Amino acid sequence: MNSPSNVSDLSPESPAVTEARRADPSTGPGADAPVARTLQFETDKGASRSTWFAAFLLIAIVGWMGSGFVLPSEDDAPPPLREEPAPVAVAVEPSTAETVPQVFRAEGQAEPDRDTLLRAEASGDIAEVLVRKGDDVDAGEVIARFDLTTNAADTNRAEAELARAQRDFDNAQSLLERGVATVDRVTQARAALAAAQAQVTAVQEAAKSLTITAPFAGRIEELHINEGEFVSAGSEVGRLVDITPLTVVIRVPQQSLTQLEVGQPAVVRFITGEELPGTVTFVGSSAAAETRTFRAEIEVENADGAIPAGISAEIVIPTGEVTAHFIAPSIVSLDTQGTLGVKTVNADNIVEFYPVEIVKAQIDGIWVTGLPDAVDIITVGQGFVNIDETVAPMTAEPS
Repeated sequence: MNSPSNVSDLSPESPAVTEARRADPSTGPGADAPVARTLQFETDKGASRSTWFAAFLLIAIVGWMGSGFVLPSEDDAPPPLREEPAPVAVAVEPSTAETVPQVFRAEGQAEPDRDTLLRAEASGDIAEVLVRKGDDVDAGEVIARFDLTTNAADTNRAEAELARAQRDFDNAQSLLERGVATVDRVTQARAALAAAQAQVTAVQEAAKSLTITAPFAGRIEELHINEGEFVSAGSEVGRLVDITPLTVVIRVPQQSLTQLEVGQPAVVRFITGEELPGTVTFVGSSAAAETRTFRAEIEVENADGAIPAGISAEIVIPTGEVTAHFIAPSIVSLDTQGTLGVKTVNADNIVEFYPVEIVKAQIDGIWVTGLPDAVDIITVGQGFVNIDETVAPMTAEPS
């Protein structure tokens, strides 16, 4: 009896099975047990047809893919070229150079033209004070006097001694002429006479020192003495200042020293509101060790003494002229090396860069040098274009 597996294997009536039965009679009907045979792919005619069909399909695909190289399409056009970008639009403004005065500016302080302390030249009691603090005095005017009592006595004594020495000398000279006196006596009398004369001179000079006078015309700024007060020689008794004219002192940086010279005109604006002309009278040649700046002095007439010493002032000194352009600070830019400059457009609409130097600054703009006398300056868009780039300039609308 046949097993189910064997029946299943022999049920298909394929050509391969039929051929196997013809070759082996034992597999036919009536055989005791059919024998299964392994099917081969090469003996299957249907598989062979599939192989030929796949080969044909492969050849067709390869031929179709290669047809484009062998027989190119008639309408095959070259790839489109990339269009050049349009020039960047920038706003430009024509600018013409103008003559700009160059000035040196500094802050300074007004000082008296002369300022001195008054000191006593002798010791004694103050007998009289002839001025008060704040008074204006002339040169040589008496400010105070010492008590002259002691000096008067000294003067009388010295004059009496001088008279006696003169008589002794005259007598010795007369006796020498008569041959009674000797030359030594005359010499001694002459020496005594000289000493008496010196004493009188000393007393007279002492009398002068008992009067305190003004060494120059000015104003009594301080006064420290009163009548009846004892004052020692060398003591400070007052202060005298002269503010006609005033001297305004400024400090000049090293880099600006060559711009100043004696005789230059100046304009001095005091903090009190007055504005007066002045003249440079001194430029220092030795820098201060602390600040490395140089002292300069400007003399300002102050005939009526209306401007006091010690107030602050702004000094403006013209130093020459320069040709410059007036631009807005926002127009200035930097090149790749960090140089400060301005971008412009030339006649061929190509961007150019000019290094500039700021010579004057104002609230509404700056004056710069380094540009041609006439130039078209890029006012809008300078940050989006490079040097040597072609641009489309448009005239900026006036602000």
